[in-house]
Amino acid sequence: MELRIFTEPQQGATYDTLLTVAKATEDLGFDAFFRSDHYLRMGGGDGLPGPTDAWLTLAGLARETKRIRLGTLMTAGTFRLPGVLAIQVAQVDQMSGGRVELGLGAGWFEEEHKAYGIPFPKEKFSRLEEQLEIVTGLWATELGKTFDFHGTHYDLTDSPALPKPAQQKIPVLIGGHGASRTPRLAAKYADEFNMPFASVEDSERQFGRVRAAAEEAGRAGDDLTYSNALVVCVGRDEAEIARRAAAIGRESDELRLNGLAGSPSEVVDKIGRYAEIGAQRIYLQILDLDDLDHLELISSQVQSQLS
Repeated sequence: MELRIFTEPQQGATYDTLLTVAKATEDLGFDAFFRSDHYLRMGGGDGLPGPTDAWLTLAGLARETKRIRLGTLMTAGTFRLPGVLAIQVAQVDQMSGGRVELGLGAGWFEEEHKAYGIPFPKEKFSRLEEQLEIVTGLWATELGKTFDFHGTHYDLTDSPALPKPAQQKIPVLIGGHGASRTPRLAAKYADEFNMPFASVEDSERQFGRVRAAAEEAGRAGDDLTYSNALVVCVGRDEAEIARRAAAIGRESDELRLNGLAGSPSEVVDKIGRYAEIGAQRIYLQILDLDDLDHLELISSQVQSQLS
């Protein structure tokens, strides 16, 4: 089971804070640093000092880290044109020496689009499908050849399909709870399927749908990596668990039910339940980015029991 660190900087974080967490992620032996792609805080608070851009952040971290994978859960398909996104991600992959992964979703948070003048189209899922075909098609086009695409939403003619990533193939993550279209899209384009903030039972059902869709598309179900994203809150005792829960505006009992919370042994046991239904990676949603002791505790007393 791989543990990856997943941050939500729109809730309030500077680049320097993210750099500190990314370096701790690397030093403490975690597999990857991922971040959300949002421009507006969710819930209460002021979100100061304001949003940071996901791919600008990852470009900076690409030069400041050496080992960890870097990626998004999930890049919003509404934010960037697919040709531009393909260039950005390929460049960051080059800058990192081939450590980038692209999580791509349709985009859903209408308020952030209104706040920053970003169009919020009605037909987002069909756009996402075209974006996936374009981005992966541009990367896969042989050097010296051109790429063309003529769809409902996007039109590319005689693209040189440059630059190329450092990796032969950048892993693509697709995720979500949709029962039919999401598994079909994952089966066609994804290297990894991510189930966000879901119970063991719901994850097992969705993993089964994705496996079935992959087999229907002519792929083996095990061709994909299966993962979960879950909020984490670990403490050495009940007081520390409660303190960490309060720091992110949650209750420890609720976090035990809906996330990975409790003592290290409790969290290891619950991760084991996800492993039993096929999860191979867990993205640990870290909401208090100033609490580096939390990361150290997870590394020394949770991750150490899983490796």
